[in-house]
Amino acid sequence: MADPKTRQEHPLANILINVLIPVLALSYLSKDPAVQEHLGKVARPWHLGPEKALVLALLPPLAYGIWFFAKTRKGNFFSAIGLLSVLLTGGLTLYLWNKDGTVKPGAGMLYGLKEASIPLVLGIAIVFSARTPNSLLRVFLYNDKIFDIPKIEKRIADESLQAAYQSLLFKSTCLFATSFLLSAVINLGLSWFLFRSFDHSAVDALEVYNGIVAKITGWSFAVVLLPVIGFLFFTLQRLVAGLKDLTGLGDDEIMMPR
Repeated sequence: MADPKTRQEHPLANILINVLIPVLALSYLSKDPAVQEHLGKVARPWHLGPEKALVLALLPPLAYGIWFFAKTRKGNFFSAIGLLSVLLTGGLTLYLWNKDGTVKPGAGMLYGLKEASIPLVLGIAIVFSARTPNSLLRVFLYNDKIFDIPKIEKRIADESLQAAYQSLLFKSTCLFATSFLLSAVINLGLSWFLFRSFDHSAVDALEVYNGIVAKITGWSFAVVLLPVIGFLFFTLQRLVAGLKDLTGLGDDEIMMPR
């Protein structure tokens, strides 16, 4: 039995802390009271300004990742990716924001490249790991929590099908990596689309910037996560079909009981 302290983080907690709280903070707290008055609008008590809103948006996922590691004493891949994304967002924002309240030109493209960089690097790493003992396909998809790997590999050895088996795993790895490359392209396009009419020299440029970042964070779950999950299920289906053809085993023999 696995130690309960090392269990994976709850997906709802993950979404709440890494998506919903940052989106709400950036969307509703970013308005600067002074800018609101300058524009003839009413400043609300929750209008804290773009700098404070950004800090409050980034703090929960950063604190959660640190807390999870301190509690379990075990690295969690997705928490690590979340922390890296938070640090990149904060660092890029500090670079893009000017002291006079404007934003550097090209913010949309740079932010899009930031959003695309993590899935792009993951996709490349997955492909390059295929011929190593620590294949990322085995970490994420083809592992003993999903597949009865000893039974599969015994049949492969008995039938001397190692070459065809390795070829199938490599093709599945490439399909798996494609889902991350697709995510990178969609992330880049989403950022470009939402930043397309951004006025980097507007009086409320920092507030608008935060609002766009909030939209990217929220929409990425709809336009990025769902297609990628669909692609992962397609990869899983192709892998199972290939293993069945190679080994002659049925679904209930290939897959671990649920």
